[in-house]
Amino acid sequence: MFFNCPISDKQEVKIDVKTSISEIDCKKWDEIVNDSNLYLTSRYLKSLENSLDSVDFRYLLFYKKKKLVGLASVQIVSLINQSKEYGELFCSVGDKIKDKLIASLNIRVMTCGNAFSTGENGFIHTNDISEREFYLALCKGLKELSRNKELNGNASVILLKEFWPQSFKKGAFLKPENFRGFSIDVNMILKIHPEWKSIDDYLASMVTKFRTKAKSVFKKSAEISSRKLTAEEIEKYQSELENLYQAVLKNADFKFGELNGEAFLQLKNNLNGQFIVTGYFKDEELVGFSSGFLFGEVLDANYVGFDYDLNHEYALYQRMLYDFVEMAIDNKCSELRLGRTAEELKSGLGAEPVNMKLFMRHKNSLSNKLLKPFIERISPNDYELRKPFKASFSYN
Repeated sequence: MFFNCPISDKQEVKIDVKTSISEIDCKKWDEIVNDSNLYLTSRYLKSLENSLDSVDFRYLLFYKKKKLVGLASVQIVSLINQSKEYGELFCSVGDKIKDKLIASLNIRVMTCGNAFSTGENGFIHTNDISEREFYLALCKGLKELSRNKELNGNASVILLKEFWPQSFKKGAFLKPENFRGFSIDVNMILKIHPEWKSIDDYLASMVTKFRTKAKSVFKKSAEISSRKLTAEEIEKYQSELENLYQAVLKNADFKFGELNGEAFLQLKNNLNGQFIVTGYFKDEELVGFSSGFLFGEVLDANYVGFDYDLNHEYALYQRMLYDFVEMAIDNKCSELRLGRTAEELKSGLGAEPVNMKLFMRHKNSLSNKLLKPFIERISPNDYELRKPFKASFSYN
């Protein structure tokens, strides 16, 4: 299906809508992405589409003078309330959305972005189209998509997630299209110091208090062994991985996109070393796992799963966080993205908060006005920022 979007008196952008990655020339798609964003590559999107029946996928391809100049990935998901206690999700939309907005609206969301990762993972364009022109075409395409009953997946809200601080000014392109911007919980990011060659170097840069805390976590988890899981092992432990993941997910107040055991296997088969699943074992029994994506100089921590009954005794979750730090150092990354939730705990590792912003609108103009009071009440969580490094330590 094609939409036409006039961008001037003489030019227009033609927007082609696809309902499956299999309908797209993946070679041309990936040429636009050019490995700049793992979450937009066809092999990543194919992994999700082949394993998640609960998500509707849509893809927008933008043509100017018959040349492909941009693309967007859309995932239509349900936001589901389920408990009062907020679980340890790495990739959540934000606690305040849950408290102030989702609790008041039962909605399906058309997400231009990725429901399973944090950051600007929804669209990309070439230099053959200006930013203003592309954003105009993107908004036009999303609005037309939301109005089409055959394609909108019963979605009532359009969400663009999430913008990094350097992109906040681009919200000016969205405002004329009645998208409302709001800040959400921060993304906790640890910059990896170039002098850290090992986890010991990292620990040595800490003040005694936080180094002692780290050593306490390693001591408590000494009976827990860990190893990177191969595709064959992920398949072997598929049901266990799903159960551990669900144990965490059921403690969340809401679910925004939900993976399954098959998704972990598909991601490993299609991404190989760029998708890392670490299994945590006690007496040869899988009691926890962590997952992360490795691309460029970034390690992006993703979903985790663990046995809550064992978490306190063996500090499973904290052990996973320190293991992420070691993994980032070993892979010579420049930054480790730890996501939202547990800000104080993550700041104790040295992670610092980075503000994020989303843009939202309702497909109905009248209902869109009703979103305003909810959005205006959304603000990031309060937390105490820890300072774990020695005063003499500097990234400069």
